[in-house]
Amino acid sequence: MAAIDIIVPVFNQSEVLSLCLQSIFNQTFQDFTITIVDDGSTDNIELAITPWRRQVRLVRQENLGAAAARNRGAREGKAPLLLFCDADTTLNQPFLTTHTQTLNPKNHASYSYSSFKWGFKTFRPGPFNAHRLRREPFINTHALIRRDHFPGFDEKLRRFQDWDLWLTMLEHGHVGEWIPEVLFTVRPGGTMSTWLPKAAYRYLPWLPAVKNYQQAMRVIRLKHQLSM
Repeated sequence: MAAIDIIVPVFNQSEVLSLCLQSIFNQTFQDFTITIVDDGSTDNIELAITPWRRQVRLVRQENLGAAAARNRGAREGKAPLLLFCDADTTLNQPFLTTHTQTLNPKNHASYSYSSFKWGFKTFRPGPFNAHRLRREPFINTHALIRRDHFPGFDEKLRRFQDWDLWLTMLEHGHVGEWIPEVLFTVRPGGTMSTWLPKAAYRYLPWLPAVKNYQQAMRVIRLKHQLSM
């Protein structure tokens, strides 16, 4: 199995970072390197990583956003596989083993993605479908990616950075492989805190969260020349 560079972008999340790191070090697959990219935090990141200080690489930069932090972390490593793991995420123990077994040399896919939980809600993205991907975002950032196929995140975007990444890879002929198992949990209140039921986007168009969502959708659709 190939080695993995795990990149953890952090911005004022020291209170949850230790849980994330503990879940990584508890993995059944252990051939990885962790790079924490501190994106201009003002809290005590050093304290949160104290138990693992000699086992992680800490990189600091000014506050440039999650996309820039992820790209910076990717540049720091050389492993053939990449995993971007947000600080508010905990990985189930077989996460890395299951992904590396799925994304084996014989698999045609460029990345693997799994089902997951957001708090108590379970998200099951479903099998890869190029037509669906052009229509809507359904694949989370927490996928295992072949480095050779990773084009980098668009640092100009503030939303749908993951959707943009998968669309860009699709345009280069790179597709994903779905793992049905629930393999990680995202803590509510972090990167997915604005999640709303689908009905809200149809019946509550006046909500600020819905308006922002629709505007961000238009940006991605225009960039990738998708139907509006």
